[in-house]
Amino acid sequence: MANLVRQPLDRRTFLQGMGAMVALPYLDAMQPFARRGAMAAADPTRMLFMEMVHGAAGCSPFGMTENLWAPAQIGSGFDLAGTSLSPLEPWRKYLSIISNTDVRMAEAYKAEEIGGDHFRSSAVFLTQAHPTQTEGSDIFVGTSMDQMYAKRFGQGTPIPSMQLCIEPLDRAGGCAYGYSCMYTDSISWASPTEPLPMIRDPRVAFEQLFGVGGTAAERAARTRSTGSVLDWITTRVGQLQRELGAADRQRMDQYLENIREIERRIQHVEKRNSSGEERELAGSPTGVPDSFDEHVKLMFDLQVLALQSDMTRVFSFKMGRDASSRVYPDSGVATGFHPASHHGNNPTRVKEFAEINRYHVSLLPYLLNKLNTTMDGEKSLLEKTAIVYGSPMADGNVHNHRRAPLIVLSGVRDKLAGNIHVKAPDGTPMANAMLSFMHRFGMDDVVSFGDSSGELTF
Repeated sequence: MANLVRQPLDRRTFLQGMGAMVALPYLDAMQPFARRGAMAAADPTRMLFMEMVHGAAGCSPFGMTENLWAPAQIGSGFDLAGTSLSPLEPWRKYLSIISNTDVRMAEAYKAEEIGGDHFRSSAVFLTQAHPTQTEGSDIFVGTSMDQMYAKRFGQGTPIPSMQLCIEPLDRAGGCAYGYSCMYTDSISWASPTEPLPMIRDPRVAFEQLFGVGGTAAERAARTRSTGSVLDWITTRVGQLQRELGAADRQRMDQYLENIREIERRIQHVEKRNSSGEERELAGSPTGVPDSFDEHVKLMFDLQVLALQSDMTRVFSFKMGRDASSRVYPDSGVATGFHPASHHGNNPTRVKEFAEINRYHVSLLPYLLNKLNTTMDGEKSLLEKTAIVYGSPMADGNVHNHRRAPLIVLSGVRDKLAGNIHVKAPDGTPMANAMLSFMHRFGMDDVVSFGDSSGELTF
């Protein structure tokens, strides 16, 4: 018998202890409740929005001739070999490449805005709107696509959306060229005047997902403990496990072990970073790994756990900060990120920058595999998730925003089939592609978005 629980479990069941509250993954024991209506409603697509700054080598004049980002072939017969997207070859059936779209709202619209591309671009990525140049509190850009989606489909979850980042995004006041750092520090805007803060520390993200409940003192005590959040809910876990069928017990065990493993990794990072040894990222929070690879994967794992427990269905993830000179040793390139983007269209240096782009893309299969092997009811999370990945800049060498990189990885095959390269007509706004995504994923009543001129047909 799959389900031994006498009363069906609510999808919003939490295991609660002192200073801790853990949501459950989808279990067979919830199915009777689902049939009564709560889960019978349409299951919205989980949306992950990811920005990587500085554009792509393949968007430079030389890079385009070598097809270093988008492949030469359009349609489904494209070859990813030699492109920065080559790590996605095993996942091509989920991949939609949208090339040749422009982010004109990130361009300078008046003389005093010239040079400020790095400091307004991130605010444009998901709003496709032009930021008001200001260093004061009168910021204004637009409502971002992720927040439009969260307002529509995220209100039934404990956390409507979460915003994560990798680089330090805590600068106050003005950044440069007359732009507030709030434009640079967030890709997620609840309204044209409300940028949402982004979480850099995996510990903070973990606490947001599993540390609610109890008093501040209880949460602080648990955080200082070398044990696990699960230690605080052991009794409740044992009670529930005795009521569940074998399949649900196995699913619960795996889910709880994943929580414990992520917490172990965070604790290991904190211990290492508080040991007194010199850090690569001096001054960073103790929960932030010095390794970019380790940091990104921790954030990916937290996103999967959040989706699995339905704590949230919407993430925005800022994977870089404009003008960052961070070096990525795992890319095989010793040049810093921003300097590498200013390659002067020199073929050797362009290809070097393409390797950094390829390295960033190579981290996505880790997330795809996690989603694909994590079940949510009768489907994997990948079959319920779409990932939008791109940059509001195209050729970082000249701060160009024409023909910017954009891809979507979607397991929701009836809404976006994948295995396609769509090359938009010259002059097409990236906002057209985003409007099409909105229509495909349940927001078909949205008439326009940013500077869109209509849908991008594909």
